[in-house]
Amino acid sequence: MRLINYFPNESIKIKHSAHSWQEAIDISMASLLQNGFINARYIQSIKESTLKNGPYYILAPGVAMPHARPECGALKTGMSLTLLQSGVTFNDVDEPIKLLIGLSAADPDSHIGAIQALSELLSEDEHLAALLNCQTETELTDIIAKA
Repeated sequence: MRLINYFPNESIKIKHSAHSWQEAIDISMASLLQNGFINARYIQSIKESTLKNGPYYILAPGVAMPHARPECGALKTGMSLTLLQSGVTFNDVDEPIKLLIGLSAADPDSHIGAIQALSELLSEDEHLAALLNCQTETELTDIIAKA
């Protein structure tokens, strides 16, 4: 399955900013909640786990992949992508996060293909820079669609 197929409708967004990391989580997970990929408990689990364990889902400078365990309310496997034009700081992490990739994994294995495709995309410096510098949701979608 292609990477873009993991993203439900309205799940690739650009927002100006988030007032807190908690709001950034809410923004990044909203489309997955609205499309029935997760329930509200899943979002709460991410926040509770972040408070307890720190932002374990930061992948690279400026990039985070908020997620929780499947049993915490993941209903279907899918992803969302939110670019914050003004980054948000997570706890003790100095580097502001601008790109949030929300992940819902309904079971331990179904998301592996998506993670592999995403890892390949993010491992290329020019692709990551392009994502972080997009001005429109269409630009973001085009980069994901080519992965």
